[in-house]
Parts: sequence; C-alpha cells; structure tokens
Amino acid sequence: MKTILNRYIDHLKLNHNLVFDSYKELHKWSINEMSDFWESIVNFFEIEFEKKPETIYKFNENFINSSWFTNSKISYSKNIFKNDKLTSPAIKYQDESGTYIEISWNSLKNKTLEFQNILVKNKVGVGDRVVGYCSNTPETVAAFLATNSIGAVWSSCSPDFGYDSVYDRFNQIQPKFLFYHSDYSYGGRNYSLKSKVTKLKNSIDSISSSIDLCSKSTFLNDSKKNSLNFISVDFNHPIWILFSSGTTGKPKAIVHRTGGMILEHYKALAIHQNVDSTDSYFWYSTTGWMMWNYALSSLLLGSTLCIYNGSPVYPDSGVLWRFAKKSKINHFGHGAVFYQTQLSVPPKELISDDFSFIKTVGSTGSPLFKETNIGLSKIFPKSHIISLSGGTDVCTAFIGGNPNDKVIPGEIQCKMLGASIEVWDDNGKEIKNKMGELVLSKPFISMPLCFWDDTNQEKYKKSYFSKFNKVWSHGDWVTETSSGGIIVHGRSDSTLNRSGVRIGTSEIYSAIKDLSYVEDSLIIHLDNTGKNSLILFVKSNMLIKKDELKAIIRQKYSPRHVPDLIFQTPDIPYTISGKKVEVPIKKILSGLDQKDSVSKDSLKNPESIDWFREFYKNQL
Repeated sequence: MKTILNRYIDHLKLNHNLVFDSYKELHKWSINEMSDFWESIVNFFEIEFEKKPETIYKFNENFINSSWFTNSKISYSKNIFKNDKLTSPAIKYQDESGTYIEISWNSLKNKTLEFQNILVKNKVGVGDRVVGYCSNTPETVAAFLATNSIGAVWSSCSPDFGYDSVYDRFNQIQPKFLFYHSDYSYGGRNYSLKSKVTKLKNSIDSISSSIDLCSKSTFLNDSKKNSLNFISVDFNHPIWILFSSGTTGKPKAIVHRTGGMILEHYKALAIHQNVDSTDSYFWYSTTGWMMWNYALSSLLLGSTLCIYNGSPVYPDSGVLWRFAKKSKINHFGHGAVFYQTQLSVPPKELISDDFSFIKTVGSTGSPLFKETNIGLSKIFPKSHIISLSGGTDVCTAFIGGNPNDKVIPGEIQCKMLGASIEVWDDNGKEIKNKMGELVLSKPFISMPLCFWDDTNQEKYKKSYFSKFNKVWSHGDWVTETSSGGIIVHGRSDSTLNRSGVRIGTSEIYSAIKDLSYVEDSLIIHLDNTGKNSLILFVKSNMLIKKDELKAIIRQKYSPRHVPDLIFQTPDIPYTISGKKVEVPIKKILSGLDQKDSVSKDSLKNPESIDWFREFYKNQL
C-alpha cells in the first residue's frame, strides 16, 4: 500500500507536473515555492474554506509580519466534523479505573452542541477566551470543539498544575468562561480541584461563568439531526493560546493562528506520520502539553483519537500497551523517557504480545537516544520508529518522520516539508556534521501569530530573533548529518524540558526563595547526556532540607517540577548585568570545556564557576 507521502507526490505530478527524484528535492521545493506548496496541501487534503484567500503567502524580512492566506475564512471544528459520516469511532477512551468507552462521531457532535449552547447562553463569542483546567477526557475535547465552533479562543492547563502555575497563565489572557474537572485520579490516588477552582474564580475577575465537566461525562448517540453551527474566522484568527515555560518571569502566552494549525497538522500527521482515516491515533499527553492539541488534530483526518487519562505506569508499567491492544492503536506516541524506562525493565506485554497492528511508534519531548531506538526496532520490527522535535512555540515539529526512508537510530529522519531548517554556528554560518543552533531561515506557517499583550512584538522578537536578528533561533543544539538526518542534543537555552512539558526555572526559584535556609539557587536540566536529570543547587550556610524542598516544589507547581538531585553549593554564578548563568553551567555539567562554555570576564563572581567544574569532575 502506498504511503500518504507517495500519494502526495503522485498528486504533485498529476496536478502540477512536478517530478522529484528524492525527498531532499521535494523539501527544497516546499521551502522555495511556499505559495505553491501550501496551496497543494489545501487541494490534496480538500481542506474546506468558507472564503478562499487572495494571496497564499507574502514574505516579509521581519518574519513576524509575513502574511499567510490573506482575507480567507476557515473553521477548524467544521473541518473536523466533515468526517461525521464515518462509521468508525471518533474517540476511544480509557481511564485508570479500567473504564473503556468508544464515542461515535454523532455522540461527539451532540456533546459539542451541548457545550456550544452553554457558551452562547453565557454570551461567549468570537475572540473571547475560554479556558480549561481539565483532565484529558472526551468531554474536554468537546469543550474545545464547542469553543472553537463559535470563534472563541481556547487555552488549558492540566490538573497537576498548582494554583500559582494556573493563575500565572490564565490571568494574563482574561478568560470569560472556565471548564474544569472538580476531581481527578492519578497513580491510584484521588484528588480534588474544588478549592483551587474556587480560588481561581475569585481571583480572576474576567471569569463570569464556569462548568464542572465531571457532571457532563455522558455522551448520547442521538441520531436526530443536530444544529451545530460553525463560525468561520480569518485564517489568522487565534485558535488557542499555549504558554512558554516562564524561564525569565511569567510564562509567555503564545497565540497560534487557526489556519496555520489546520494546514500544518494535516501535513505533519498525514504526510510525515502516515495517519489515515482508517487509523487509530494515540499520543500520551495531558492538556497542559502541546501534544494534546497536536493529537486532537488527528480528527481532521477522520482517524480515531485514542485517549488514556491517568498515570502511564499505574497499576503497572504495561497499562498503555494493554490499552493499545484493546484499542488497536495504529500510531502510538509518548515521550522518549517513557521508552527508555520501558526498555530498562520491559513489562510482560512488550515481551509476549503481538503489536504488528502498530504502524508507527512516535517519540518526542527529549532526544530519543540511539540505544532506545534500536531497542524499539527489535520489539516493533514492522513499525516505523519516528522521533519529532519542535515545540510549544509552533505546536508541531520542524523535524520528524519520513515513511519512505529507513530510520538511522539516533537521528531524526528529515526536515519536514515547509520548514526551512538549517544548523548555524554562533557566527550565523550554516554548518553540517557539527553541533550548532537549529534555525528557521524562512518564515513557517505555524509560527506564533503573536504573544498575548506584547506591545510592539518585543517579547516575540526577544524570544526567537535576538540571537540572529532576522532568522528564527529555536534554542536546540542539533547536528545535521551527511545523510540529511538531524541529531538533537538538547536545549541550548535555559528552558527545562520534562517529558515534553516545558518548565520555567523561575517557577522553581519562586517556590523555594522564602525558605530560611535558601540564600540562592540554580536549576539545571541535563537532558543531553543520557542521564536526563533535573539538578537543583542551593546556596546556603545552613543545613538544607532536601525532602522539604521537593515537597514545597511539588505542592506549589507540579510533580514534574521536582528535581531529581539536590546539592549544596557555596555560590551561584551571575553575569555582570545580574542574570543567573544557567546555560553555561549546563554546558560545563554536560562535559564541554569551560572555555567553550563561559567567559569569566562576563561574570560578577567568576570564581563561582570553579566549584561547578570540580563538581562535574567528582560527582557526575
């Protein structure tokens, strides 16, 4: 059977008289002829517009001001529900209790209509923000689709986020309506969000109405024709707001454009992952990670969205594989660390069960190491092992899978179509077979529309264009190999990345700063050494209480914020301008020579670096 990539190549030959001898040639065309490329994506997938664009793409030297599909109108949810005649389930769902349900397209549509009526009754309209403090459940999906159907803008946090994390995010965007789960279960324990939700509603004045999704979990398969309405919005109208890690303060609210998400997710899921309408798609995620949004878009293709709500290792480490078998999942995705753990002590399901129905095994969140890739290939010999790398910033991947080519363990296969990926050294020169900075040398369709409340685009420019001015710098250390693959070594900025969830260092500093024995602190994530350790260094002249530190961080933020290791240090290095030296310390602890990591002349207290160099020699 032909891959969707092959079918797309055939489409280009038949309709555009284009012939490519290699994927490399196809990719080159996709970034040099962006208007033709994205128009071909619209035509190939038969994406529905209410109003066609006047122009597809117009380049601007200021990346942010490049224009996409000007004066066109489109609806994400309408493009999803054009699949409502399919007989396969829209959603397959299981939670920790073992409850398993399949939800038809009609049932999903009915629930979406129910929520749409509630939103309209509460005077929620185009451009209003609707937020979800929710578990990953079918009713959360319906809440988003209802929000989108009326042109409102969605944002969500998962229930493991502490009050401070949620408030810092939601308060920025002044939401009008709140969906929430009052209770949830994780790891065999029950938790209540009632007090946090009450506090949020009392603290964020803009929230005028809310609804507890725990009371709305019943899906009815009423065959009567419903009156679900869709408001088409401008291609560049916000679809959802995702949040940065909060490294240098409050998390930045990243606004994504509706049309960019639709076209990019069609392309990424179908062409690069080979997801089809007959498939069942699963990527383990919470509602606080961009992979929730990404996986949800599998509904655009008419595939069945598979959702598991709960811990991936409770009651044991084989639970997701049992879910995969029950749901006949064709595309299984998770964070790279999950696979490393699974291979270290394989559950019996991985050893004895037949998973030949799985077409792709996907990984993201952190680099998938060579040994892990090889191990997965042995267990899933007929599956395509893919690794994705992108991020919250674009709600997709820049580099990912090519179902037509072999996988080289340790490498991500290709630069994805439409993404003008290059690797640059610190002088802005393109390099190959050497570690450098991943950059976008041309605008990308799912770049953020803007940052919320960002006067003169200052935060936007500082986040991506401060290093190379007119070129997007993504903050990843990568190497482009002679085969055309990409090796991702880890983050080059100070953002912490735990199983795909971005965490800001400032959140951890904030959580512990008021403790009497904490004079200062530094958090480092070694995600490029194979250890994948989050290490907290505490400056103190007193005895530090490691268990208390972990408990407070967990309470104020989430379990993902909790460091793996805590050490006491005599000093924390600062630049002359008063900024903590995070990235250079990470480089030292990753084994790079000190002179390549930091200039002592730039430091307020240069002697502090010596302790970390000795720490690397003696402790790591």
